[in-house]
Amino acid sequence: MRITLDYLPTPRQQLFHQSDADELLYGGAAGGGKSKAVVMEALLRCLTYPGTAAYLMRRTYRELEDTLISEARASIPAGLGAYLEGKHEYRLCNGSVMRFRPCQHDADRFSYQGAEIQHLFIDELTHFPRDVYDYLKTRLRAKTALRCRPVVRCTANPGGCGHAWVKDYFINAHPGGGRHIQRVHSSLLGVTRNRVVQYIPARATDNPYLTRDYLFELEQKPRALRDALLHGRWDTFEGQVFTEWRDDPAHYTDGLHTHVISPFDIPAGWPRYRSFDFGFARPFSVGWWAVAPDGRVYRYREWYGGGNNVGLQLSPGEIAAQIRQSEDVHEQGRNVIGIADPSIWDGSRGESVSRQMEQQGIYFQPGENARLPGKMQLHYRLRFDEGGRPGLYVFDTCRDFIRTLPTLCYDAARVEDVDTASEDHIYDETRYFLMARPVGRPQPQKLARAYDPLAEPAPARTAMPG
Repeated sequence: MRITLDYLPTPRQQLFHQSDADELLYGGAAGGGKSKAVVMEALLRCLTYPGTAAYLMRRTYRELEDTLISEARASIPAGLGAYLEGKHEYRLCNGSVMRFRPCQHDADRFSYQGAEIQHLFIDELTHFPRDVYDYLKTRLRAKTALRCRPVVRCTANPGGCGHAWVKDYFINAHPGGGRHIQRVHSSLLGVTRNRVVQYIPARATDNPYLTRDYLFELEQKPRALRDALLHGRWDTFEGQVFTEWRDDPAHYTDGLHTHVISPFDIPAGWPRYRSFDFGFARPFSVGWWAVAPDGRVYRYREWYGGGNNVGLQLSPGEIAAQIRQSEDVHEQGRNVIGIADPSIWDGSRGESVSRQMEQQGIYFQPGENARLPGKMQLHYRLRFDEGGRPGLYVFDTCRDFIRTLPTLCYDAARVEDVDTASEDHIYDETRYFLMARPVGRPQPQKLARAYDPLAEPAPARTAMPG
């Protein structure tokens, strides 16, 4: 029996099908043909390796029905197999199966604990937290008889609760598309191997099957939505909270129209603050701030207790001891005012976090935890005045602030608030600090003779901590 697939891949889709990467993200703009590529790649892999299973996943069955399932039913010839609607899967003629599966809640990942997945496909990866992705990858396995190397293939548009980690993991190494190699060592096997992670950007203009009306419609959208869906830009997206954010290395020295600047020696007379958001299973965050005479604030140092939104699991006493050691070295006896989430004073379930930290000589004042006023304080600080200067600067050594703040998105249920499922720990401790130094809508005016480190020659710089 001869069956012809009515499918002519675009050049970008062809790159997707030809890739030998262990993990691959095909992402960016809307209309780039991602759903079609996923379905056809799953089909081709299942036909190439008889008796294997492909899992095609999104958050909900409704999303699967609207995208991957409808694409499969339209694209897969009847002679290759049959779709079993009650089971949400395609049974192919060679014994392989394409299973369409949801993972609506983070805990749903554990329902796949016994699954054996040879080909894992996740559509709209930015809707998934990193720990869900990492867990699903543990289900990748193949018996030797299948002669199949398990792989991961994903698609995504910018935005969503997973925007930050997806951008960091797949895109930051090669923003324009490319491959990067991870060296992975197995202590059990005593061997080290290369693991290839690849990003293929998708753009609406890559797809010759789109109508011109669709492209015209995308061009009329607001800037953030247009740049994300039409051009596949990952530094701006619909639902981004702090659209004021700018990181321009060309202006790290003069501080014009950028929030990120090069470090300088903080003058001794500037008030200093330490903001803190506690976390154990999730990251904690400590930020050190200085306030200039003109009211501008500078984040000059930070300690982020985790990675990939997973905490270091340090006790409050351990965190406090390391804060104290750090300040002994870097603050050299200067007074640092601590501001923290008021929940650390809760002693209803044992000794409070604040009490445990006080035993190590680290003290905080309760911060104001009003979420929307705190968010507005950050909006006010990020605005540029008529001279091109914001009310808040961040040293370029504060990499986790720079990484996480621009990726925060709005909560779908609380439309004015930040989505707490995103990596918001640095944002939270920043709110506590800013609410201790509130400003109104107008930018603070520069004092006539105040020292401005970005407008005057700075004193000889000493090494600043990362």
